[in-house]
Amino acid sequence: MIIQSERVQHPIATAELERRWKAVRAAMDERQIDVLVMQSNNDFMGGYVKYFTDVPATHGYPGTVIFPRDDRMTVIIQSKFGDDQQLPPESDGIRRGVKRILGAPYFVSALYTLDYDARLAEQALEPYAGKTIGLVGRGTLPVSFVDALRGGRLAKSKFVDASDMVDQIKVPKSDEEWGHIRRTALMQDAAMEAAMKVVAPGKREIEIAAVAEHYVLNHGGEQGLFLCCSHVPGQPGYWGNRHLQNRTLRQGDMFTLLIESNGPGGFYTEISRTCVLGKASQEMKDEFALLLQIRQATLDRLKPGASCKSIWDAHNALLRSYGKPEEERLYCHGQGYDLVERPLVRRDEPMDIRKNMNITCHPTFLSKGLFTTICDNYLIGEHGVVERLHKFPETLIELG
Repeated sequence: MIIQSERVQHPIATAELERRWKAVRAAMDERQIDVLVMQSNNDFMGGYVKYFTDVPATHGYPGTVIFPRDDRMTVIIQSKFGDDQQLPPESDGIRRGVKRILGAPYFVSALYTLDYDARLAEQALEPYAGKTIGLVGRGTLPVSFVDALRGGRLAKSKFVDASDMVDQIKVPKSDEEWGHIRRTALMQDAAMEAAMKVVAPGKREIEIAAVAEHYVLNHGGEQGLFLCCSHVPGQPGYWGNRHLQNRTLRQGDMFTLLIESNGPGGFYTEISRTCVLGKASQEMKDEFALLLQIRQATLDRLKPGASCKSIWDAHNALLRSYGKPEEERLYCHGQGYDLVERPLVRRDEPMDIRKNMNITCHPTFLSKGLFTTICDNYLIGEHGVVERLHKFPETLIELG
């Protein structure tokens, strides 16, 4: 029996991990892929490593996972020279499903160490020389790492991109995953409420964002972005990170906070709300009401089988009809262990909307001297959106 470690915050059940491994191995068997290789160095966009191991990559240190079709995993971590740990089948509750841990002191800022982890991966992959190796998440696999594998003892192996294969399994969420996702959304609701309670003239933006971050860390979150902006009506601003959160709020300002954090279990949702330090003008209310109407049009289109391009095109057509700037980046997308997970509701996304996706929708426009936005997460059911996960009121908040 595998006992989960008391050191782990909100661990994923071993049965859930085994469900994932079984589904991925079945897909590998179908495609005749012998082993998967993935790497991440952060837990904002490092979801593949977390998905397979329930252990996130963090703070810029690359973590590599070797996932065979017919054996337990090998994990490569930043560690000491010569680190080679053989793990027994009975897990310590942290490294479940892992057979071996290899390590070396490599750092992305030290160029001469860039092939250290690749050489360890080559060692772990040696039984698969000449076979088919699937690369998962090529955007987080460094060129130096992949080039070292292709040019060494694995040169005769066949390398294929297995990212989409894993995405098709990873994106629709299981019942257990939904339990964690709902807890994240409710945690963010409470963090937003705590932050809005301290908004006042004389407060700096970063002081308010810090209240939300403190709440999240105290209630199961491990990582996140807490972006905000304040502006005088008529002089709109845009999101800023900590480096750009020094402005002091004044009476009459608009203040917007965006909480993009993970929560219990490591899953992401995100919420944003705007408040006015005083009374909202009729123009502010009208713009916000229009924003909700525009967002609802997208929500009505989030049905299984719908193409992301069709939703994107319809959204921009609606914005044009109201004289608003078109969306040119991203306003609606999936979330999971990645802050931005497929599908991206855009013209270039090949994945259609599917049941059990966790979708966030955050239309935004700068218009009439106002920064107008809102963000919540939604559960996609058999026929479309069945639940708004956040319960925080969909209002423009007046503070005075």
